[in-house]
Amino acid sequence: MKVNLRIPTNLNDVTLAQYQEFAKLETKLDETNDTAIQLKIIEIFCKVPELIVRNMKATDIAEVCEIINNMFDTEHQMINRFKLDGKEYGFIPQLDDMSFGEYMDLDTFIGDNDNLHRAVNVLFRPIEHKRGNRYTIKDYNPDTSEDAKEFPLGVVLGAIVFFYSLGKDLSMVMLNSLDKKNEKALAQHLISQQSGDGLTHSMQSLTEILQDLKISLN
Repeated sequence: MKVNLRIPTNLNDVTLAQYQEFAKLETKLDETNDTAIQLKIIEIFCKVPELIVRNMKATDIAEVCEIINNMFDTEHQMINRFKLDGKEYGFIPQLDDMSFGEYMDLDTFIGDNDNLHRAVNVLFRPIEHKRGNRYTIKDYNPDTSEDAKEFPLGVVLGAIVFFYSLGKDLSMVMLNSLDKKNEKALAQHLISQQSGDGLTHSMQSLTEILQDLKISLN
């Protein structure tokens, strides 16, 4: 059976929603069942029905999976601005201007694959004004988090790796910039995240997710 596939070769050809869908399924699939994993890889990342994938040649399936695997085996670059559906989004320009609520949501959701779009919604927002390389973004609105599911995965992973690289430094910036009323609350939040998946303890979480994904694609 001849099948025309649109195979993604760049992480920005994949959406965050696709990544979340596969990562969620990957935890349920039997790691020893390579054919089931390969089927889902092509179904999700190439956006084709399962029935069509089942009718593909085995050699073609292996070739497509190798292409997708190579796509994930890349360094993640920080991208400050990108366009989607005619709208330009920008990375939060001043980290030390982040509100207590923004930081709390970011720290809570950034290590949770199912809610990763909620963290990304804090980091990237529509640009309101732009002058040269400088810009301002809209105020944070938690209700727009579903839009972030359509963000390019390359943009998302680049931003997350950048934030993990800041680690505890960002926590100290926040503690130094908040007023006394919120300072205690933030400190308590950071302590509560010590055994969880918050920003200050989630580097391993992202690494494991990406490693698991690449292992599954092999």
